[in-house]
Parts: sequence; C-alpha cells; structure tokens
Amino acid sequence: MTTFETRDFVLNVAQEFVQTRGFNAFSFRDVAERVGIKTASIHYYFPTKAELCRALIVRQREQVRAALAEIDLEEADPRQKLNRYVSVFRTTLEVGNRMCLCGMLAADLATLDPPIVEDLRRSFEDHEAWLSQVLETGLASGVLTFSGSAREEARLLVSSLEGAMLIARAFEDVTRFEESARSLLGRLIPDYRS
Repeated sequence: MTTFETRDFVLNVAQEFVQTRGFNAFSFRDVAERVGIKTASIHYYFPTKAELCRALIVRQREQVRAALAEIDLEEADPRQKLNRYVSVFRTTLEVGNRMCLCGMLAADLATLDPPIVEDLRRSFEDHEAWLSQVLETGLASGVLTFSGSAREEARLLVSSLEGAMLIARAFEDVTRFEESARSLLGRLIPDYRS
C-alpha cells in the first residue's frame, strides 16, 4: 500500500469507529489492528487523536460539499434536492447502523479540543447554509412552504434528521428514520408523496 492509501485506510477505519462507537470509544491501537500496521505508524500520519479527528472533519466537509454540488448539478427542483439530501442521511444509517460523523462527534463535544469544536460547528453551518438556499428558492418558486426564516427551518431540518438517526439507530430500524423524514418533508412540500 502507498503512503496515501494507508493514510486513507486509517481515516476510513477511524471514521467507522467514530460513527459506530463514538470518538472516545476507540484508540490508535484499535485502528492500527484493523489497518494491519503498528500503532506508531498511525502517529506518522496523525501525531495525535485530535489531529486525526480534524482530518476526519475536513475530509467529511469536502465530501459533503461534493455531494451537495452534485445534487445542485443534477436537480433543479428544490423538492428533489431535499429528497436527495435526506437520502444521504438514510444511506449512512443503512451502512452498518452508522450515525452521521459530525452527529457522533457532537455527542462527545465536552471532551473535544476547542479547534475541533469549531470545525464541527462549521460543518453543521455548511449544511444549514445549503439548506437555507434550497428552502429560499423553493419558497420563492412556490413549491415549498414554511413559516419563519429559511435559516431557522434549515436548522430544524438538520437537527431533526440527526435526532431521527439516533432513535432509528437505537432501535436498529431504518423505518423509524424514514417515517420522521417523511413527516419533515411533508411539512415543507405541499402534497408530499414519498
């Protein structure tokens, strides 16, 4: 494996652990065993667990930006954009009953370094900004309806989807997430049909 491939493998394994166990429930040793390298080798790529966490958030933000840009490119209708957005959360849950990376990190907020907390907040703000734009466009074109500001509605949507993931995960039942997502979208989209 090349250096880049090993670093990426380390990130993939660490992300899985965060999404399934939480940030504080795994060690570099756990990652090293799964990757098949020595623990000291992990430190070559990420000298501290905090640096590993920041790299995970940076990579996740890049992946989310790319996914949202793809949605923007492929969908003109704000209703379809919202459906596609929700499907990203559903897909995450369907892969090994995982939570959103940032949602799991938020649960460990009290133990994270301040720079990580700032990175985490910026990640949630990325979601809110994109959703606000979609909601504003949908309201202006008459295909979406909501009261209050688009920013408030975006925050409600993100936090509700994160909460729906948590409850669905607790029951190991993705249909619980789907029911919540339908209700959320039904509030925004007149005559919504899943």
